[in-house]
Amino acid sequence: MAASEGPLKGVKVLDLSRILAGPTCTQLLGDLGASVIKVENPATGGDDTRQWGPPYVTDADGNPTDLSAYFMAANRNKKSVAIDIASPAGQEQIRRLASHADILIENFKPGGLAKYGLDHETLSRDFPGLIYCSISGYGQTGPNAAKPGYDLMAQGYGGIMSLTGEPDGAPMKVGVGIADVMCGMYATVGILAALRHRDQTGEGQQIDIALVDSQIAWLINEGVNYLTSGQVPLRRGNGHPNIVPYDVYETADGHVILAVGNDSQFRRFCGFLNLGHLPHDARFATNPARLEHRDALNAVLRPALQRLKTNAVIEGLEALKVPVGPVQTLDQVFASDQVAARGMQVDMPARPDPVRLIGNPLKLSRSPVTYRSAPPEFGADTQAVLNAENPFED
Repeated sequence: MAASEGPLKGVKVLDLSRILAGPTCTQLLGDLGASVIKVENPATGGDDTRQWGPPYVTDADGNPTDLSAYFMAANRNKKSVAIDIASPAGQEQIRRLASHADILIENFKPGGLAKYGLDHETLSRDFPGLIYCSISGYGQTGPNAAKPGYDLMAQGYGGIMSLTGEPDGAPMKVGVGIADVMCGMYATVGILAALRHRDQTGEGQQIDIALVDSQIAWLINEGVNYLTSGQVPLRRGNGHPNIVPYDVYETADGHVILAVGNDSQFRRFCGFLNLGHLPHDARFATNPARLEHRDALNAVLRPALQRLKTNAVIEGLEALKVPVGPVQTLDQVFASDQVAARGMQVDMPARPDPVRLIGNPLKLSRSPVTYRSAPPEFGADTQAVLNAENPFED
């Protein structure tokens, strides 16, 4: 691993997490310069997601390695150390690593590490400055604390599935593990706040972050719509609960996204479609009116857009400064000049060939993120870390 740089250079992270929420958090910390040691269970072959393929990186002979694409999505800039925490020797190794660490992150069931003497209460007595982040499905307290937590469960319990999907269809999860990812993001924010507190006071603390809590937090406007009105929101497909037209519309050769956010944009939009009479119709003159008469408006807009090709709609509306965009497949996304310009695809050296990863979206002008090491093979750094006087040293 090359020397660490970035705003978190010198920060040491002991990562006892697996799957996605915790690894998302620790990868982000690693990208920002922290030194991250990922502890993996030798009895299971490491992080569960190593087996969540195909696709996998293959070795020089074309055989799959333990580097699945899923694992690689959240595990760069880390060292992999195989430790059996169920054994006394493993517990002592974790304690030694914790004695060097600033931050420990775990996603065991609440209370699951107490039997190993690796819980927050035990470790904080010996290492009072340690920031201890606990990620779980439902949190460390509450009637559901003992239940296991998975992204799909969180999306269901926390309400987002009830808002996602076609109006007459089944509840639908988001296409990626967004509850996990957002939980990892919230965990990162909490860790950085706790790190500042620790640096000012010397006090560590526990961060209790739950998948379900995180998912409820990012219900955002729909959640507050319900709390304000008392009306349970309905599924609207790609439609917006508060803005019309704000949706995906079919064209002659595909689909286009429209996000008409105010009345002046709506007037220009209607002019483009040769429907200049619509803004003078009381049903459509204002956004609240359009919201009330959504179906009637769409009954006029959809056939008009279906007669036009996607590029014609995008080019025409962009010229009029009406928000519009394409619905791209991933091959189109990663082939785009925007992705290249923003560095959102990263090719990292690995054996036998470089691996392609998604870049970090943070663009810091003075202390940019760094990509120092590709996702590690299971246990690749075990001996080097356990034999080192300073195990977090790059």
